[in-house]
Amino acid sequence: MIDLVAEQSALGGLERWLRDPAVTEVLVNGGSDVWVERAGRLERVGSMRPATLLAAIEHILAPVGRRLDRAHPTVDARLPDGSRLCAAVEPIAVDGPCLAIRRFSVRPHPLDGFAPPEVARLLQHVVEARCNVMVSGATSSGKTTLLNALAHLVPAHERIITLEDVAELRLPHPHVVRFETREATPDGVGEVALDHLLRTALRMRPDRLVVGEIRGHEAVHLLQALNTGHDGSLATVHANSALDALDRLSTLVLHEAGNWPLDAVRQHVTRAVDVVVHVARHADGARRVVEVAEVVAGTYEHAGFVVRTLATGTQVCSGLQRGRA
Repeated sequence: MIDLVAEQSALGGLERWLRDPAVTEVLVNGGSDVWVERAGRLERVGSMRPATLLAAIEHILAPVGRRLDRAHPTVDARLPDGSRLCAAVEPIAVDGPCLAIRRFSVRPHPLDGFAPPEVARLLQHVVEARCNVMVSGATSSGKTTLLNALAHLVPAHERIITLEDVAELRLPHPHVVRFETREATPDGVGEVALDHLLRTALRMRPDRLVVGEIRGHEAVHLLQALNTGHDGSLATVHANSALDALDRLSTLVLHEAGNWPLDAVRQHVTRAVDVVVHVARHADGARRVVEVAEVVAGTYEHAGFVVRTLATGTQVCSGLQRGRA
């Protein structure tokens, strides 16, 4: 049922859920159904009119200088409180305007919220050993939250540079430089992509790089950086398992450097990445580490990479052999 009184507010009634600390995501489908996520579970909480949703989106975007219309039917933005907004309108949103706002906790999620103590200690050792770590998982599996928890373990005397499409990481660390990409203007100029940010970051003396998500051209530049002394860096990638994460990195590199032999790409990946931590969202909504895999340095089979399982979601299976400390 539509709450006509609530719709009179600037946010069309969405503020009641945006102010709720238990709500981690607010979704509006087709300018009608409103859903929220609490404790990893989605629930339908109400309805609103498409015109009200469009007005609310316009109000939210005005301070950040982003536009959303039929000529530019999608938008991604970071809100003043650190939340991430994604919205779409017609013609690509067939049933009407859609909105997704993902909210992030001010306090870092502790590692023991992702894994039992024994596995959490292993992950702490991986960070202390300055391993290059890839966090893999599906959409909304907790990759960014786990990345934030791992980066929280970096010693205070080290300089961290973060690179993200939309700045989501909140590191309680005394020496952090944050970079964020920028979309092109309506005239098609002014774009600053992640690979450009990475090149800039490498000139600013990072002890560790933390990359929000590897999804394109930046894969080549990141692997080159990891192979030239920037140990202890962290990044995320979409994948279904630790092995799939390595294959996806190889695919991204081949898209950018298609003239490289596949064997050379795989060798590059095995030298750059030490550990893959795979995280998944379970049926009860909890995000948990399900696999910690060490990449066997300098070796790969014709059919793919060779990894050694260090831990499952419940127990440690083996000790870390690689390390760059």
